[in-house]
Amino acid sequence: MSRSRCLVVDDHSVVREGLRGMIDAEVDLTVVGEAGSGGEAVVMAQSLQPDVILMDLRMPDVDGVTATERILALLPGTRIVVVTTYESDTDILRAVEAGAAGYLLKDATRSELAQAVRHAAR
Repeated sequence: MSRSRCLVVDDHSVVREGLRGMIDAEVDLTVVGEAGSGGEAVVMAQSLQPDVILMDLRMPDVDGVTATERILALLPGTRIVVVTTYESDTDILRAVEAGAAGYLLKDATRSELAQAVRHAAR
């Protein structure tokens, strides 16, 4: 069985570590890298070429919407799932308009997270 490869992008290390732990607990998913900013995410996406990127929206340097646009311009086959705290965030709409496959709230369960990654990877 091939594993879907994920890049986790968030400016808070505790969030990245939590997402990594939840994803790596799944037999068909693996985290291939972590980025702490949108700019770092663009560089890492090019080198790692993950199947799915879990992208925070509000980060210093380059925000998640801009990073989404840049990554999809370079790697149109990559799927990006926005991970956010705010359900009614206008940035979610901007990210989806930029090409994000969908969004997930940061209070999602491990099962919901895994399903979102699997769905995006398909």
